[in-house]
Amino acid sequence: MGLFLKGMKKIALAAILLLSQISSAQQVRPANSAQIYHEIAQLKNLVNVLYLAAHPDDENTRLLAWMVNDQHIRTAYLSLTRGDGGQNILGTEQGAALGYIRTHELMEARKLDGAEQFFTRAIDFGFSKNSEETFKHWNKDLLTGDVVWIYRKYRPDIVICRFPPTAQAGHGQHAASAILAAEAYKVSGDKTKYAQQLEHYKAWQPKRLLFNAFRFGSANTTSEDMFKLPVGQYSPAIGMGYGELAGISRSIHRSQGAGTPSTPGVQTEYFKVVAGDSINKSLFDGIDITWNRVSRPEIGDDIQDILDAYNFNHPEKSLKALLKLRKEIETVKNKYWRTEKLEELDRVILHCAGILAEAYTRNPEATRGELIPVTLRVVSRAGMPVRITNIRWLNLDNEVDSTLKNDTIYSIDKTIQIPMNAALTEPYWLQQPSKDNAHFEIPNDTLLGYPETPNTLNVTVSVVIGDETFTIPVPVSYKKLDPTHGDVVEQLRIVPDASVEFVSGNTIANINSIASVTAKVHAFKDINNAELILNSTNTPINTTAVNVNKGLDTLVKTEVIPAINVNPILDFSLRAHLNSGKTDENLTQHIIKYDHIPTLQYFTTAETKVLHPNWQCAVKRIAYINGAGDNIAAILRLTGLEVDELKETDINIAKLKQYDAILVGIRAINTEKRMLNWMHTLLQYVKNGGTLVMQYNTLQDMSTTDIGPYPITLANLRVTEEDAKVNLIDAKHKILNHPNKITDEDFKDWVQERGLYFASKWDEHYKPLFRMNDTGEQPLDGCTLYTQYGKGHYIYTTLSFFRQLPAGNKGAIRLLMNMLSVGK
Repeated sequence: MGLFLKGMKKIALAAILLLSQISSAQQVRPANSAQIYHEIAQLKNLVNVLYLAAHPDDENTRLLAWMVNDQHIRTAYLSLTRGDGGQNILGTEQGAALGYIRTHELMEARKLDGAEQFFTRAIDFGFSKNSEETFKHWNKDLLTGDVVWIYRKYRPDIVICRFPPTAQAGHGQHAASAILAAEAYKVSGDKTKYAQQLEHYKAWQPKRLLFNAFRFGSANTTSEDMFKLPVGQYSPAIGMGYGELAGISRSIHRSQGAGTPSTPGVQTEYFKVVAGDSINKSLFDGIDITWNRVSRPEIGDDIQDILDAYNFNHPEKSLKALLKLRKEIETVKNKYWRTEKLEELDRVILHCAGILAEAYTRNPEATRGELIPVTLRVVSRAGMPVRITNIRWLNLDNEVDSTLKNDTIYSIDKTIQIPMNAALTEPYWLQQPSKDNAHFEIPNDTLLGYPETPNTLNVTVSVVIGDETFTIPVPVSYKKLDPTHGDVVEQLRIVPDASVEFVSGNTIANINSIASVTAKVHAFKDINNAELILNSTNTPINTTAVNVNKGLDTLVKTEVIPAINVNPILDFSLRAHLNSGKTDENLTQHIIKYDHIPTLQYFTTAETKVLHPNWQCAVKRIAYINGAGDNIAAILRLTGLEVDELKETDINIAKLKQYDAILVGIRAINTEKRMLNWMHTLLQYVKNGGTLVMQYNTLQDMSTTDIGPYPITLANLRVTEEDAKVNLIDAKHKILNHPNKITDEDFKDWVQERGLYFASKWDEHYKPLFRMNDTGEQPLDGCTLYTQYGKGHYIYTTLSFFRQLPAGNKGAIRLLMNMLSVGK
């Protein structure tokens, strides 16, 4: 029995280690008394619930908050994607970078509602009209396996889908999430299906698959014959109802402009059984969620006794009973529930003991092999002896025998070396480029599902509380004192010896096919006698000797002539790498900073796309009004245009008349409230002879509906097939001929979509220029509208230039040049 218990302790402590590694917290901190009470209450329930949908912000946060905090049931959300195909109202990040932001917005939301978070490898490729279109991109069998993996890993008794598998889902990826949930439900318990997973997890059959029906605007999937559940009740422990908490949680999705009202009061949730037994009284009908499930009802009674005696002012007084409970749970025969509940209980014990632990350095970044000073601080408020017996500094053990004084800082300084094999700090799903732009490459199958890369840089502290040993992994962090935010604690970022990048992702060659490029090397350590090598199709084109100094940027400007084996009139990719003889660095560091999420780091290959211009432009100087954020102004500057980004003081007739055209950024009507006043001046500029090109806006929170000289009605209409046929309604129109002749060639190789939020109605003064549609749908004419107004020209276009220009699509550049040039 002694060996059995010792083995169980190792399992429990390993579970704690894993939990800490996937946590975004950079300090070990105790929970407050109300949270501790909830955690103890959750020990009573032997049941898991999995909510499943397609994207960040699809989940029903009200139900999650209620399930976790009112019912004390372990609940998780499985989002198939990370939201990579969405739009960004905060900045210029698109694609994988936006998905990284949305991942952490989802993690911040989970901190508020208490649920856990999982993902599959699916890439959000943008809006799709139906599941058939979605599965043209996604590998159905592969993603079914991903969902099966989560079922087997998390072992939910109940799986709840947010969407139905039909058109009522409103989005092809929404419907696909329900289809994948049902397919996985059928095979998850079958040992012959996805058998390679059984090396890690046993087959598992959820008891019930449900659809959580909804009312979204005019869409209503509920019916009175469904099972109804009242949620949203007021909780004195959190000082609000769960609907109010849900509004706060959902509003964390700031990149999506997903601010949601906090709604008090009880509201009804509707459920339909998709598979499994019917329900009459509870979602858990027929499922024993108590300790009777493992034939140990007395453990449930003991937990209730702890709850009854719980002192909110002195949670440490529960420690003796919790330590005794730990010994009981160690004897439970069911391995899964023994491991799961020991993990939960150990977290409760550390919280009741008031353990705070942090290991920090004053350096935000470190390279492999670098020596960095680290301070470890540990505090206990257990009201009983807590003894440190060992400190493991990354990979070096240091035996200690020190009893912590109550509520007194134990501090120790040490210089540690970052291991030479330490992984760079980056999301695991972005370590390798996707092979098909539909699925992320997962470097290690066991990482699948994790919301972020496990943190392996820990100072591990072993403490004894009572007669039990607990192992506490403390992440090595960067800590600074900010004058406006106080203590700021972030993950220590492991970086390469140098970051290499081109100053622009696109480079325009001259008429002689020579490209003037500038590469930037940011050194994280001194590097001497290195070579910056530029390659095209693996053939060196240019080599420059450089010495770089830590913390400084070194700019290398050079002219690139295509290699002999590269057609001089074709576009090509140019890559850069810094070779020091010891290392070869070819990655560009990217840092994302927003106040509502942690500082994020990821890397891309140092690359620029060299474009040979095939466009003309009749204007020279234009103005740009920023919207939600895009890179269009920067790319137009590369083409040789003079682009001024306007401030409020610039928007007057006298100043605007100097510009050949004005281009308005995406969603400016949504994000710039001053557009209500500016539109009058902009339209007067048009009337006086100027050209105004307005890019797309959404229907949400418009500062004005007067977005043109004549009425335009926008709608949630779009063409999502990026290769959809584009028909020219009036092929002789000036915009389609001057200065560039627009043909079918200009609509090749577009990415993600043609356009979004098309106009559904417009005044007769407007002339639509293009007709297009997704497969099986009616043609849409409302993507680009032109009218002459006074002496000038007005264009409203919902074509996705904000995606096409950064991708280096020359047809999109040619078309936008024509729009800007229509007045010349």
